[in-house]
Amino acid sequence: MRRWWTAAVVSTVALLGLAGCAPAGLDAELTDDWPTFAAAEAFVPEPGVCHLAIQEVGYLSAYSPVDCAGPHRTETLHVGTLTGTDAKRSTPPPAGSVGMRTARTECDREVDKAVGADWRSGRINVDVVFPSPAAWTGGARWFRCDASEIASLDKPDIDPRSGSLRDALKGTSELAYGCFDPKLVKDDIEAMVPKACTGKHHAEFVGVYQAPDISYAEFTRTPLSLHKACRKLIASYVKVPNDSNMQYRAGTIFYHPLEEAWKNGDRGVQCFLWVSDRTLTRSMKGAGNKGLPVR
Repeated sequence: MRRWWTAAVVSTVALLGLAGCAPAGLDAELTDDWPTFAAAEAFVPEPGVCHLAIQEVGYLSAYSPVDCAGPHRTETLHVGTLTGTDAKRSTPPPAGSVGMRTARTECDREVDKAVGADWRSGRINVDVVFPSPAAWTGGARWFRCDASEIASLDKPDIDPRSGSLRDALKGTSELAYGCFDPKLVKDDIEAMVPKACTGKHHAEFVGVYQAPDISYAEFTRTPLSLHKACRKLIASYVKVPNDSNMQYRAGTIFYHPLEEAWKNGDRGVQCFLWVSDRTLTRSMKGAGNKGLPVR
């Protein structure tokens, strides 16, 4: 191999030595006739693919997508791009930053479209995944919106699944939250046990309240405002007036984001109607005054 490489160098030097006396139709510049190589393109992950493992950081070395029809733990439902000020950072956006909140907002919106409803209305979790610091330094500005199936409302462990989450919350879905039988210890909810709405239960999911953009400290100081907001969702869900009598029709249970999720821009509060003094055996959706009377 060295013999041929040396010959090539010698040949080049010999040609360079002929500068100024090239044959007709040829020039003495060797490089101007070489094809221009295309600029290297930065890696961008694909939407619509699944992954065997959850990634907190999008390292290229760990990127190994699989077919969503087979077993997997998470699915990339959307890939976005940070622009403007968010893209001018020297490092990927950290937790609680404006860039993280920007990506979170887009992921929430696009995942809702993909699954067919607010993703918080079912056993789904959404993670925002940024490129590695090295990839960011190299110009990568993408972010992944990865969705996973969780075990239950109280147990957000990721369950392996087969099949895409697209349209997973449309129509009748086993992932959608429905009716529950709350297990209480004093005034605290120990567990929300899922029940068929045709069976005996005491609570039902009614919707997601988007809380205002306030500090987490202020948010947690005002639980009564959350109960009031959930009562409004109950009234709309059951088809009863949202007036001063609502508090005598049903109680409320809500699940709100933890502090880190709140700082990252998650404002979704899951609301449930709760009837403690009688057993329900049907869904309260559209039940009206007869189904949820003032008591």
